[in-house]
This record gives sequence, C-alpha cells and structure tokens, in this order.
Amino acid sequence: MFKQFAVAALALCLSTAAARADEVVVFAAASLTNALNEIGDSFTAQTGHSLKPSYAASSALAKQVEQGAPAHVFASADLKWMDYMVEKKLVNNDSRFNLLGNTLVLVAPMDAKQDKIELSPQTDIAGLAGSGRIATGNPDSVPVGLYFKQAMERSGQWAKVDAKIARADSVRAALAFVERGEVPLGVVYATDAAVSKKVKVVGVFPDTMHDPIVYPFALVAGKETPAAKALLDYLKGAQAKGVFVKYGFKVN
Repeated sequence: MFKQFAVAALALCLSTAAARADEVVVFAAASLTNALNEIGDSFTAQTGHSLKPSYAASSALAKQVEQGAPAHVFASADLKWMDYMVEKKLVNNDSRFNLLGNTLVLVAPMDAKQDKIELSPQTDIAGLAGSGRIATGNPDSVPVGLYFKQAMERSGQWAKVDAKIARADSVRAALAFVERGEVPLGVVYATDAAVSKKVKVVGVFPDTMHDPIVYPFALVAGKETPAAKALLDYLKGAQAKGVFVKYGFKVN
C-alpha cells in the first residue's frame, strides 16, 4: 500500500514538474548566437525551462513576428527595430530593457597582409578595400550595416563606400564572406570577430562615429508566459551577464 502511494506521489511530482517546465522561443540578433546558446544551457539546468533560439538579423526577426511567427522573447541588436516592435504593439513595452552593448570593428581574413590601423573619420575605408568589396549587413535594414552606414555618413564617405558594400542578410553572414576570403574586408561586431578563428580585427571604429550599439530585450505581446518572464529575469542576473562579458559584450 505504502509502495503504491509512493509511486503515485512520485508520478504526481514528475507530472507537476513537467507541467511547470516550458519552452521559451527567443528571436535574437545573430550576434548573440554563441553567448545565448551557452546561457540557454544554464537556464535550463537551473529552471527546467528550455530555450529555443532563432537567430537572424533583427530586421528579419521583427518582420517574422509581425507576420505571426511564434516567439516569446525578442532581442534586437539596435533600438530601431525594438522601437518598430513597440510602435506595432508587437512587444510588451513594460518588459523592455537595454541589456548589452558592442563595438564595431573592421576585419580581414586571418592570412591577409593588412596591418592593424587606428580608424578615424579621416580613414579612407573604400581605399583600404582596393578593388575588393566590404562585407557587412544590408545597410538598409540589418543593424550592423546601419551602424556602419552611419559611421560613413558622419565621416562624409558614404557615397564612396556604398558601391563597394557586399550586402549580407546578417552580421554572421557578413563574417562568413570574410572567413571564406570572398572579400578583403568586413565590418562586424567585436563579439563576432572574437568567435572566429578565420578573421582578424584590423581596426576599431571610434564610438563617436556612430550611435551607441544597444541590445534591447522584451517579451512578445500576448506571449508573456511565466517561463519567458523567468528568462528575462535570468538574463539580468550575474551568471548570464558573466557569459555575455566572456564573449566580449558590454553589459549594462
């Protein structure tokens, strides 16, 4: 009798735990891939909730949510696309917060002869590429490309640089162009360059050349589940922030 009761109690506990565990679908900027994957493992270990990430350019992810794609959390690589989501009432604005920062860098293939230089508004970026192209995110929509375009506009170089850009769907796609040696230069985030063994940083863009690189996070409207809220709380904690720092992000 006692044995049957114990088995039943155990089954009830397991079923309750299973009911409380939930999947959190996170639509996140491609540059968050490595850090968020690692954080997802520790989040699951501590809470039982699983993290299911989908990585792409913030612009593409915002449009997917707008078209009805199921997501609980939206993490953008810039303020523009989070503002867009707020304007369209696609995220819960009360849950929104800025968590991370990053640095814009110029990269080249690891075996390139290009030496490291100190970038400034006077640096001839188009000239550095020679007859080749410069890979970055599509400057019409992808955050890393938007930051780069802003830097070039502020330094009066955009007209010359525009024709040389190899437009990629995301920052990781731009990084891949450089890794494969298809272009002599690329503009990505410092965190993306840091996880690649096939590129080297040859220059760092001064922060004054573009707006601050900010990563806002928010719950998707209508998807404010306990598990999704738990993830946002976890991301603000010391353990998650430590992982972000390890991968080179600036933590607010």
